[in-house]
Amino acid sequence: MSDSPKQPDPLTMIIFGASGDLTRRKLAPAMYNLSAGGNLPKFRIIGFARRERSDEQFREDLHKAIHQFSRAGTVDARHWKAFAPCLSYLSGDFTDEARYKELKDRLTAAAQELGSGNRLFYLATPPSLYPDIVRCIGEMGLNEPEPGSWTRIIVEKPFGKDLETALALNREIHAVFSEDQVYRIDHYLGKETVQNILVLRFANGIFEPLWNRNFIDHVEITMAESIGVEGRGGYYEEAGALRDMVQNHMMQLISLISMEPPIAFEAGEVRNEKVKVLRAIRPYTTESVKTMVVRGQYGPGRVEGQPCVGYRNEPGVAPDSNTETFVALKLLIDNWRWAGVPFYIRTGKRLPRRVTEIAVRFKQAPYLLFRDTDVKQPDQNLLVLQIQPEEGIFMQFGAKVPGPKIRIQAVNMDFAYGTSFQEDNADAYERLLLDCMLGDATLFTRHDEVETAWSIVTSIMDGWKQLDDGQGSVAMYGAGTWGPREAAELIERHGHRWRLP
Repeated sequence: MSDSPKQPDPLTMIIFGASGDLTRRKLAPAMYNLSAGGNLPKFRIIGFARRERSDEQFREDLHKAIHQFSRAGTVDARHWKAFAPCLSYLSGDFTDEARYKELKDRLTAAAQELGSGNRLFYLATPPSLYPDIVRCIGEMGLNEPEPGSWTRIIVEKPFGKDLETALALNREIHAVFSEDQVYRIDHYLGKETVQNILVLRFANGIFEPLWNRNFIDHVEITMAESIGVEGRGGYYEEAGALRDMVQNHMMQLISLISMEPPIAFEAGEVRNEKVKVLRAIRPYTTESVKTMVVRGQYGPGRVEGQPCVGYRNEPGVAPDSNTETFVALKLLIDNWRWAGVPFYIRTGKRLPRRVTEIAVRFKQAPYLLFRDTDVKQPDQNLLVLQIQPEEGIFMQFGAKVPGPKIRIQAVNMDFAYGTSFQEDNADAYERLLLDCMLGDATLFTRHDEVETAWSIVTSIMDGWKQLDDGQGSVAMYGAGTWGPREAAELIERHGHRWRLP
């Protein structure tokens, strides 16, 4: 998250999987916007994929993609004229030694043109291909930076599918790249409000003194999607909501909202504190999985007025599937700051609307001064960080209603990025790509953070395996509702209630 320098040194970016959806929807628009905004130096982009393409066809494909998916909504002819010649394409199998020899020749030529041997590899392929690609890069010696230059690799999630596979993937990557060359990307960390969690907590004297078990009653994190599996039933059958959302996005939010202040605002120190708090999360046992975790699956219903089929009727899904499309859990952090403060998290598909937010509920005032009036029990004070679809923060506190009687009503104090700042929010991939080029790893995930998050999630999966031989009960909920009844009971057992976003 460095502010200086704003522009990285010249570099060549190699995108493995350049004909895929991620390149079209995210990487190409991000690189174009960085270039058009004057944030990129001289650069080259080499697309590497199995599909046959000429350089010109590759450029045409990306022109269409940028026009369709860029936040600008169009492609400026002047900027495209400068951008297009920087694009080239290499087709072939990802294990073909001859293709990597040609890639090496192209990188040598690019280094001579740019006056820089900086290289950024991007793995935008299915994760099953990561080990072969990394191995071939190493065998060709492309992992070794040239004198005075750097070589880095960006790895897309998922980083494994459980603790064992995550450890294996890290071993395979570390056999070729050192940890300081590896940038594991989670686009959620590129969102403005996610980054603003650190600013909110550590740049404002009014919050951090209250950010502990003495003043906070509980924390709720909601990550809701209104869409279903969108034709990805085969993938989702292997993943499920726990792997797909909790292990990465939600663990990132938990670590940022609960970590200790780092001794410096530097990548290593910030990531150290994130790992420490993840290690303090109490692991789940089979017994605690029964009482602290709810897994759900959507049935037929209506979302935003439109009829929806149930998950088991989606293409590629088994008719008797027990894959969870919804997870709610109670999480405890066993450290001095958070002892006894429950964190409730929930995520699911086919919920009423798309929303991600963190709600921090504070404890009641210790003495009810107005007990002899009509006021019985004021609402708890609330701080909400809204991450999507609209980014912002609001506080809820009690105020007296005008009139002769003492009546207290909850009121909001709002901050919205869209109305408070004139600048457009950069896309998350723009921010993260630029940080990687600058060598700032603050918003990227370190290997021990990945492994610690997986250890927590794996303890839940192990608990499920012990319940009914791996066919533990999946609570059904209608599409368009806020999840199964059991999720409401999970939080209500402790005297709390989910906030309605």
